[in-house]
Amino acid sequence: MIVVMKIGATQDQLNHVIKTADELGFSPHIIEGKERNVIGLVGVAGQRDKMNVIGDMPGVDNIVPITKAYKLASREIKPEPSIIDVCGVKFGGENIPVIAGPCSVEGEAAVIKVAELIKAAGATMLRGGAFKPRTSPYSFQGLEEEGLRILAKAREVTGLPVVTEVTNPKYVDMVYKYADMFQVGARNVQNFALLSELGKTDKPVLLKRGMSTTIEEYLTASEYILSEGNKNVILC
Repeated sequence: MIVVMKIGATQDQLNHVIKTADELGFSPHIIEGKERNVIGLVGVAGQRDKMNVIGDMPGVDNIVPITKAYKLASREIKPEPSIIDVCGVKFGGENIPVIAGPCSVEGEAAVIKVAELIKAAGATMLRGGAFKPRTSPYSFQGLEEEGLRILAKAREVTGLPVVTEVTNPKYVDMVYKYADMFQVGARNVQNFALLSELGKTDKPVLLKRGMSTTIEEYLTASEYILSEGNKNVILC
């Protein structure tokens, strides 16, 4: 459901709606618009009868149902295009930022050299894999934290923000310390425990579309991140 506030609704009225929605069992998400604010209400089935309480509150214009499986990722709740700022690099605007770098981080000198070359060529972000999920468990799995340190060193040398893949919920805090943006690879687009953990952070997430993943499945995967409070999701 979307609660559309009236033009000119006060902050106190907005806060009162949010508090009431929370007490009724909804998870409220504020989306700031150019002319008015809206509140996305996420909840389980069977709560629609509670909407009349909110609909009659001061400052509320109307309530709009969302029938799609994905709520917070829908155009109904946020018609304006999103612009995600990653350390000054903006995704979603008129310019197309280029992310480049090695598939796998394997050595400091090589990564720094590559970072210098891609920056000179016009790239605005550095990527590289510190964790490498492979088909075989016996293949090289990445340098892990040492790889993250190398990426951070390359950022220090070149000024390029860093994006790197996180493959497991237990590594989220570690990657958070070093990266400017999380990457979720195609194989992990339905790793819902991982997506939920990333939703609890305040760093942007680059969410890649999985093999044979439908658009609806892709957007509902993003919903796991959005519903935990992280609105900075970039679809890749």
